[in-house]
Amino acid sequence: MTGPVQGIYAEMRSTATVAILRRLLLAISAAIFAAMFASAPIAAATQPRILVYTRNYTPDGKGYVHDNIAASVEAIQKMGAENGFAVDYTDNPDVFGNTNLKEYAAIVFSNSNNEAFSSDSQRDAFKHYIESGGGFVGIHSASGSERNWPYFWSVLGGKFAAHPKMQSFTVRVVDPDSPATKNLPATFEWTDECYFTDHLNPDIHPVLVTDRSKLSSLEAMKIDVASFPNPLPLAWSHQFDGGREFYVALGHNKQDYANPILYGIIENGILWSMRHKK
Repeated sequence: MTGPVQGIYAEMRSTATVAILRRLLLAISAAIFAAMFASAPIAAATQPRILVYTRNYTPDGKGYVHDNIAASVEAIQKMGAENGFAVDYTDNPDVFGNTNLKEYAAIVFSNSNNEAFSSDSQRDAFKHYIESGGGFVGIHSASGSERNWPYFWSVLGGKFAAHPKMQSFTVRVVDPDSPATKNLPATFEWTDECYFTDHLNPDIHPVLVTDRSKLSSLEAMKIDVASFPNPLPLAWSHQFDGGREFYVALGHNKQDYANPILYGIIENGILWSMRHKK
């Protein structure tokens, strides 16, 4: 093959080679593009997730239900958006039977009260979650949940006993190095129900306290006030039965969930319990 024919043949081979290279480059680009989008759900799936639980239940329907629940959930959702964790919330106890609790880095009992669970199998699921290293946070009336289950008292750190009338009192930070007290002043004035908590777990590490001798209307409570510690613990952390637990007794007033003080305490407590760095 010589002359013009040979030149035409060479040009055809060159054109074919270019076409092949183009198809190869397109295939590689498509594969990279697909891989980028395929990895997106994986990244989303690794985002930490917490469960906010708000059940209030008594068989006779007479249990006190706080009007702060919606405000507390909204605040925690905002914390999640700011710190990169997802928030599920429910008051349905079936979540402790039909959902794999392992997907949650922490469970927050936000103003739950009285019977948190409807069956012993749900209690077993909760206990297993704690034993497996799960995080737990209790807010305000969560200490009034499961009043007949000592294991829950130990997880939360104690059991609600009583509170005097709503009043202002001085809260003192006793551990300024705790993650939960980050950016708090050494003392601050607060208006709330000042909870007295009994059956305290001896392992709790108080981070906020108040001087109970300066509270008013204590005589109206049907408890032996002198049997409670002074200073009175209002927030604490501890690590019980494999879990990582935090509790704050403040939080009766719904407007306080937008207050930077309470907001910060809850936010830092959740992050600590779920081993999540801010």
